[in-house]
Amino acid sequence: MTDAPNEPALTFEPLSRAIGERYLTYALSTIMNRALPDARDGLKPVHRRILYAMRELRLSPTGGFRKSAKISGDVMGNYHPHGDAAIYDAMARLAQDFNVRYPLVDGQGNFGNIDGDNPAASRYTEARLTPIAETLMEGLAENSVDFRPNYDGTLEEPVVMPAAFPNLLANGASGIAVGMATNIPPHNLHELIDACQAMIRTPDLSDEALVDLVPGPDFPTGGIIVEPRPVILEAYRTGRGSFRTRAKWEKEDLGRGNWQIVVTEIPYQVQKSKLIERLAELIQTRKVPLLADVRDESADDIRIVLEPRARTVEPEMLMGMLFKNSDLETRFSLNMNVLIDGRTPKVCSLKEVLRAFLDHRREVLVRRSQHRLDKIDHQLEVLEGLITAFLHLDRVIDIIRYDDNPKRALMAEDWTLTRPKALSEADYISPTGTGTLSDVQAEAILNLRLRSLRRLEEMELLAERDALVAERANLHALLESEARQWKAIGKELGAIQKSFGKATPLGARRSAFAEAGVIEDVPFEAMIEREPITVICSQMGWIRAMKGHVALDQEVKFKDGDGPRFIFHAETTDKILLVGSNGRFYTLIGANLPGGRGMGEPVRLMVDLPNEAEVTDLVIWKPGMKWLIASTAGDGFILPAEEAVAQTRAGKAVLTVKDGAKTALVKPVSGDYVAVVGDNRKMLVFPIAELPEMGKGKGVRLQRYKDGGLSDAITFNLSDGIAWQLEGGRNRRETDLTEWLAARATAGRMAPRGFPRDNRF
Repeated sequence: MTDAPNEPALTFEPLSRAIGERYLTYALSTIMNRALPDARDGLKPVHRRILYAMRELRLSPTGGFRKSAKISGDVMGNYHPHGDAAIYDAMARLAQDFNVRYPLVDGQGNFGNIDGDNPAASRYTEARLTPIAETLMEGLAENSVDFRPNYDGTLEEPVVMPAAFPNLLANGASGIAVGMATNIPPHNLHELIDACQAMIRTPDLSDEALVDLVPGPDFPTGGIIVEPRPVILEAYRTGRGSFRTRAKWEKEDLGRGNWQIVVTEIPYQVQKSKLIERLAELIQTRKVPLLADVRDESADDIRIVLEPRARTVEPEMLMGMLFKNSDLETRFSLNMNVLIDGRTPKVCSLKEVLRAFLDHRREVLVRRSQHRLDKIDHQLEVLEGLITAFLHLDRVIDIIRYDDNPKRALMAEDWTLTRPKALSEADYISPTGTGTLSDVQAEAILNLRLRSLRRLEEMELLAERDALVAERANLHALLESEARQWKAIGKELGAIQKSFGKATPLGARRSAFAEAGVIEDVPFEAMIEREPITVICSQMGWIRAMKGHVALDQEVKFKDGDGPRFIFHAETTDKILLVGSNGRFYTLIGANLPGGRGMGEPVRLMVDLPNEAEVTDLVIWKPGMKWLIASTAGDGFILPAEEAVAQTRAGKAVLTVKDGAKTALVKPVSGDYVAVVGDNRKMLVFPIAELPEMGKGKGVRLQRYKDGGLSDAITFNLSDGIAWQLEGGRNRRETDLTEWLAARATAGRMAPRGFPRDNRF
């Protein structure tokens, strides 16, 4: 049996190799054609195609706008066969002055805002190029870069833009490829050109000198960069690092001792609306009690008003807390991963990126100069033919008038033999050096208009020829001298700097530099007013805080079917630890508890206590304290207070409980011995030194049981004995505990006569 002639031949290969080869192809395509920018022009393919399509549509900065739908449609149909939504999003970003330091697209309509709102649909907006975008494409018609066929071979597109300025660093870039990513912040163009000029003068310029000229990023939204200079230097030297940026703020005096803070600049890529939501959340949860209110009074500019809770608050202390707890301070990561020569991904230093740009500019200069030289040679050839025609006008007219094939006759004529007597041999220039006319020259003479046959036109031709000869000599000198080339590049960069540098509104630096200072951990007591409260928690877990220290036996109202569980005196500055039966500790703040006028709020709304877990205890945290913590299985240990505080709603895992066991108790440590009693009413006394001090875990066995588990435990001084209350209200103290003294983890002996029936000390 033979295969049909039209059927493809089958090949067999291991699945791993087939998948590996295809995934590698996909990865390379993503890296080179989608995610990473080119070090030479700083553009990804989609951005390059957008700008080129807009140029082809003649959307110059001085011309009219065109619908964004038309632009994205042309890009998709001619150069970028992907989704029009992705193309429009990329174009819209190039027009957003809060995202792009030097916008390349001039947008008309709703192109989004710093609050995070999306641009309007492409049918509603219009766009054209900006002046600085034109400089990226200056020289495209002069063979300055290579072109390649588009995706279907019907058109051509540039491989890279000529790029008259270092766009990669000026506007930054970000992208995620396969196995690699890039993230480059925007910089100030004036400073970048200063660095380029310095590298032209001193090719081996040190990194320190380079960072003196480019001290750090220049974000479109401004802000204050507080990263130390050594860290910035190391980031630019290695191509990896981060820049710590803070919002710009000032204290605004309202008179009579009142004041407020006004934020006028926020960190780069922070959405203002989400920042406001976060600040409002800090107020609601009282994580920053110094902050009383936040208002967004922004119009075209940014104005976020922060009101302090009291006029005695220090503004620096308040802002320090907000820097730690909100996006008023962020870090922008630097990962200078770019394509070198459009092919090789590499994490580059600042110097390497600038060198790649300068080498590209030199190549563009040489190619443009050679292109101009070829044009001049062609024009000189035509001019010499026309000048020959003017010098031999009568003979030329004769040939054109009477000859059957004037073009061939013009080319066959030896014009050196008919040199005009008015011209000396030194003044006369042979058109081709051979005395004959070329095909191009003969065609130019035949196309000459009669009105051009005047003396003034002849003089203009001679002047134009002389100017072209001088320009040709300069171009030859430029192409033969590397020093002249770098001088010309420096002059071009100087012109860009003059047009878009610090003296212009667009080029003025926006991000400032400052020392970070030390944000001190402000004690919670210093942030709120210290007041006495009475904490009440019901059996169903509803918690509240009444003002002042009320009598603990005072009658308190609860919901129907509910009753009292915990009631104790505390202060607004106290941290109250909620101990869950699941072994986790949750932290509540006295000042954050709901007021005592109502029934309170469910504690499960304040912390993430699972529904199957119960509240075992509520204890007031004090620094330096230690607790005895134990499970119903009879395991436990000594817990330092510093290990019990949770920083999040999810709490902190402290006691490991398994196989149906729960947290039985948390008792403060005060004494040298531990007394344990089980559900079987057997009591055991042993030294507290036999218990380990741990931050988390299961602990060790306190008492051994055949059935049941641990009921209660206390710590005490052996010399004082153990006291408990009898049924009649009388107290009893047992000082001779010799009968119950034994090693830890033993069964113990029956409790003393009269010990409470609930097995509680």
